[in-house]
Amino acid sequence: MEKILYAYYADNAKKLHGIVDRILSGFGGLTDKDTHDFYSLANEVFTKALKRYDNSQPFDAFLYSCLFNKIKTEMTRRNTQKRRADRMSLSIDMPVGDDETLTLGDTITDSFDIEKEIFGEENKSSSKIEKYLDRLSKRQQRVVRLLAASYKAGEIRDMLNITQKEYADALRGIRSYENISVLF
Repeated sequence: MEKILYAYYADNAKKLHGIVDRILSGFGGLTDKDTHDFYSLANEVFTKALKRYDNSQPFDAFLYSCLFNKIKTEMTRRNTQKRRADRMSLSIDMPVGDDETLTLGDTITDSFDIEKEIFGEENKSSSKIEKYLDRLSKRQQRVVRLLAASYKAGEIRDMLNITQKEYADALRGIRSYENISVLF
């Protein structure tokens, strides 16, 4: 047992981490934090595998199968949680009502009015507005102008002949912090 412990934990658990890295290479989208979480999980699996090991096969193969199964189970659990969260999310640009001209974002009250900030009388710095508008694409500028003229989402999509996704993308750019930060 001591020989096995030393083999896996020598040089800061290099061999154990190598096995985990080899297993994780089959999965994508992992952060450093995820990798460290799996290293911790591997320590737990190693301890349990060492207790259950019966010498019927090489320990390396036994440990690899234990680690692979545990990591695969954990990845499935994490992905299931992500899918649950995705099903619960709503888009602010989701149409509400029967005529689809009103979006969820239109129904939310907010003290910040981008249209008033850009085109309203309260604007005291036209250079900020010019900088803001220069950051926007031509489509985004058209959408801003139509919003300022009190057109609804469905009307704007029809007038510009764009899909709901294209409209949502334009709004995302219009409302992005990178763009509106010049107004502050």
